[in-house]
Amino acid sequence: MIRSSLLAMVLTLFTGLAAAQQPAATEEETNTATKTNNGFSQEEVLEKANAFFGETTEGLAKAVEKVFEDQGSPNAIIAGEEISAAISVGVRYGKGELQTVAGETQKVFWQGPSVGFDLGANASKVFTLVYKLDDAEQLFQRFPGVEGSVYVVAGVGVNYQRSGEVTLAPIRTGVGLRGGANVGYTHYTKKKSWIPF
Repeated sequence: MIRSSLLAMVLTLFTGLAAAQQPAATEEETNTATKTNNGFSQEEVLEKANAFFGETTEGLAKAVEKVFEDQGSPNAIIAGEEISAAISVGVRYGKGELQTVAGETQKVFWQGPSVGFDLGANASKVFTLVYKLDDAEQLFQRFPGVEGSVYVVAGVGVNYQRSGEVTLAPIRTGVGLRGGANVGYTHYTKKKSWIPF
């Protein structure tokens, strides 16, 4: 009886000492773990988008809010710029940088054709929210999309592209005029290409 009580006390003391030896997680480590599990928060995305576009607009805030309502928290972001033009058949070219919630970065290029009732040209800054990207390699493929946006001076537009589990939500704001609806795809690559297909 005494022996078992003594053994229990020794085990309790040893367990307590072992727990005390474990370093407490720093606030930064805790925040990083939370980010990795949950993705970027809406406040973080809006802050990054405002810094990228250089201004806060009601349209931008509503676009971000809408995407969060539809898709939740992204686990990566692509910030870049693109040019596009169309007379029924269109093309789009862009470049930017992928940033994951874990802090990894990588250069990204994209290009793609479109066909539809579409006319005009525009140059845009593009801030893309990326969902369910487990590995950066998953980005480098074709993403089909249907777009029915009207681009106006200082306007903001958003559409969705999806391939497998990965969903992209490009938010665009720029100059120029392009109106209509088109169907096409966007091909994301590691190197620049002038071939839109």
